[in-house]
Amino acid sequence: MVDAEWQIIYEKLQKIHDIGAQIVLSKLPIGDLATQWFADRGIFCAGRVPDEDIKRVSKSTGAVLQTTVNKLSTDVLGTCGKFNEKQIGAERYNLFEDCPNTKSATIVLRGGAEQFIKEAERSLNDAIMIVRRCFKTNKVVAGGGATEIELSCHMKEKATEIEGKEQLVVNMFAKSLEVIPKTIADNAGLDSLDIINKLRHRHGKGDTENKFLGVDINHGIGNTYESFVWEPAVVKINALKAATEAACTILSIDETVRNPKSEQEEQQKRVKKSMPRR
Repeated sequence: MVDAEWQIIYEKLQKIHDIGAQIVLSKLPIGDLATQWFADRGIFCAGRVPDEDIKRVSKSTGAVLQTTVNKLSTDVLGTCGKFNEKQIGAERYNLFEDCPNTKSATIVLRGGAEQFIKEAERSLNDAIMIVRRCFKTNKVVAGGGATEIELSCHMKEKATEIEGKEQLVVNMFAKSLEVIPKTIADNAGLDSLDIINKLRHRHGKGDTENKFLGVDINHGIGNTYESFVWEPAVVKINALKAATEAACTILSIDETVRNPKSEQEEQQKRVKKSMPRR
């Protein structure tokens, strides 16, 4: 019985070898017998490959995922220009290079601490998604707070034509837009008050040359459009819509429900914590 089972295994392995496969990847574990059999014939094999990775390799190389070894043909094989196993840091990676259908690349992030790697991953993902959105929408606007300052100047100018309390609303909305360039300047270690004043002055002139001026971390202010600091127009529009809707929702709240008993308990806890211990 054992010999018959081994014969079945050898027949399946032989079918893989007969079609000329040189690299075998499997979602399931590959036993020692199959690993040694493949190694003796110069075939690389790897088991427990994540589903996402194996699908990505399949798309890049043109290979077709198989659920059985019966009726295998060369049509299901994929190709790559170069394959090697390389150790990067403490991990070993299988690298498929020069794949005919590749439309992606693998980026390996390394760092001294896990939080640095996670932060780099988030920043990289944000940058890639922004570029992806730019390709889809084909419309961009100047970044670095240039768009917000330009909108703010136009709204302040428009507010002078409005009578009544609505003028205050428009002015405050225009002022709130200046938070974006102010925050960028603060994060860059610049004097945000000086930067905002310069941007107001230059954008207030209404010249075409000044409407693209935004926060430049190297020179204070600069033409962000010429510096390729762009943002997808659809992202900017959605951000303004979401912020406006959130503000309207908050302003529409005319009453809040309070729980005096809960507030009293919280106040008693604070008093106990503030009392000196004996």
